Amino acid sequence: MSDIDAAVALHQGRSLIALQYTQTTKRLNDAAKQPGFTKDSWADLAALVAVDEFERVGNFKEVMNWTEYIEFLTNWAPSSEWDGSFKRVSEVNGVVFLELEERSRVGDFESVVNSLTVFEFTAEDKIRHLDLYLQMALPNLDMLGSYDGAEISE
Repeated sequence: MSDIDAAVALHQGRSLIALQYTQTTKRLNDAAKQPGFTKDSWADLAALVAVDEFERVGNFKEVMNWTEYIEFLTNWAPSSEWDGSFKRVSEVNGVVFLELEERSRVGDFESVVNSLTVFEFTAEDKIRHLDLYLQMALPNLDMLGSYDGAEISE
């Protein structure tokens, strides 16, 4: 495993965009602890995304469009710490598969998970769809409070 910033320097094309998305998420997650952080503070992340057609399917099969996802991130980031280590990135037929080890803490809950995020792009190389897959221990059910209001598929 290596540092995400180091991985950014070694990649190009859509693999680079996926890494920049992760790098930007980390930077903005850290910034969310400062006063004045709002939904508008995610503009650097939005620059990588086709916001009008964006869809994210998360670790609990919850589906969010860009507006819903930014609402989720804005609620999650101020109370969470997140970091990741790069494992591997692959691109097949224009789809990027990014593998990380992710470490997070929300309150007293800490987790280390292996993640695979599948990035789909528009013809203009904007992210239009994310699928997130995790390998993890069962979470404490109190942690799931941040998903209130999210529609989770069965």
